[in-house]
Amino acid sequence: MTPEVRQLLAQGPLPLARVMQVAADHYYATREPFGPSGDFVTAPEISQMFGEVIGLWLADLWQRAGSPAPVLLAELGPGRGTLMADALRAIGKAAPAFAAAISLHLVERSPRLRALQAQRLPHATWHDDLATLPTDAPLLLVANEFLDALPIAQFERVEDGWVMRRVELSSAGPRWDRSVGANLAFIPDKIRHAAIGSVHERSFAAEGVAAAVARRLADQGGAALFIDYGHAGPALGDTLQSLKGGQYADPLETLGEADISAHVDFTAIARAMAPHATVFGPEAQGMFLESIGISQRAETLKAMASIAARAEITAAHARLVSVGAMGRLFQVLAAVAPGWPAPAGLPRHAA
Repeated sequence: MTPEVRQLLAQGPLPLARVMQVAADHYYATREPFGPSGDFVTAPEISQMFGEVIGLWLADLWQRAGSPAPVLLAELGPGRGTLMADALRAIGKAAPAFAAAISLHLVERSPRLRALQAQRLPHATWHDDLATLPTDAPLLLVANEFLDALPIAQFERVEDGWVMRRVELSSAGPRWDRSVGANLAFIPDKIRHAAIGSVHERSFAAEGVAAAVARRLADQGGAALFIDYGHAGPALGDTLQSLKGGQYADPLETLGEADISAHVDFTAIARAMAPHATVFGPEAQGMFLESIGISQRAETLKAMASIAARAEITAAHARLVSVGAMGRLFQVLAAVAPGWPAPAGLPRHAA
């Protein structure tokens, strides 16, 4: 635990969401989380294929929407800028008119990460949050492993009902406080009588982002693509996790020192977007990537590669799409503005 988080907890028991926000802000401002030398590896860092096929997916949707120009291309939590750099390279080759129409915007609070992104995307405009994105053109937005890092609330079933999990600092270190009852409006009816010890999670922050994006789509036109690990809710289970040096760590003991995240409830995200936009998915990442051409891209790359590089491309492809790797745990959800065409590779969301 960092001194910053320890100082925060000295105020007394605090909701998990508040503690997560402070811990995550400090972590991303001071550490290098991405890549083999960091704490975790995201899909864009595994292979250029990931960003490239997403770029082609965006180009296809833009063309079928009538090729509006100008168009805003935005990414939430761009990491080191790898996904967007790969996407723009593919767009530039396959759809130069789309590339010429793009105004690039990145939503990133960390000055350190902004500096890394600027090395690959020097023509971008940066924003602290969604609120300052322009509103004068259609918006195409991508968010890969962004929602999982947003704060969550946890509720636990105890003998006499439900409580909100808070974090407090004891002489032995951080621990859970269960002294505050939960608002039952936050506990879905179908799980309200779950077994004692059951945990239910909800990310009001992620739902808020999803709703804000959908409202923008309704006002501006466009589409949004969310890719993350998660599930269909409502669900029971404690998915709070921390990664440090590629290994799982105790989330409370490593606050501010490790990546902290939780699985995304895609049902809740779809519900937040549905009043304003048409929702598609969620679909397993592997099936989505295959349907939009990642196998074909892999074969093209291998045809130009050395024997050793071919093996690396094959391994990266498998890691992105295989059920036993990222192919099923990671889910893909998209939303489009009223009147926009259906996106490739995703079924219409069943409400």
